[in-house]
Amino acid sequence: MAGHPVDVHVGTRVRQRRTLLGMSQEKLGEAVGLTFQQIQKYERGANRIGSSRLYEFSKVLDVPVSYFFEDMPVNVLVGPRRGRGRKSGFAEEGTPFEDEKDPLAKRETLELVRAYYKIDEAKVRKRIFEMVKAVGAASRAHKLSGPAKRK
Repeated sequence: MAGHPVDVHVGTRVRQRRTLLGMSQEKLGEAVGLTFQQIQKYERGANRIGSSRLYEFSKVLDVPVSYFFEDMPVNVLVGPRRGRGRKSGFAEEGTPFEDEKDPLAKRETLELVRAYYKIDEAKVRKRIFEMVKAVGAASRAHKLSGPAKRK
């Protein structure tokens, strides 16, 4: 059974930040007095994170508490209204996170960002950044133009 959409989002943000920092679930658990299994449940959204625990995570992961709620889909923020003949609560299936393809949630993206910031020379980092942007733009232009016509 999936957790509440807000709990899933907050857990995803915990996982993203932990991964970006290169921290294991075990290390995060040790820092806040939990087992890695408990961290797994929080990150999946299976367990709700209380406010004091969220505060501990924010300190260990070096982010403000608000970080965990950033980029939350609008339909979760608004949610269904109670009363006026509408059902109360969130639907168990079809949560707004199922179909989201957030590239920031991918491990590959997080590893790329970590590797990028390990480059000490700012000029080299900037050139790599420009190169990746150019390759992305060229790839998108190629995709939009369709298959190349052959002579």
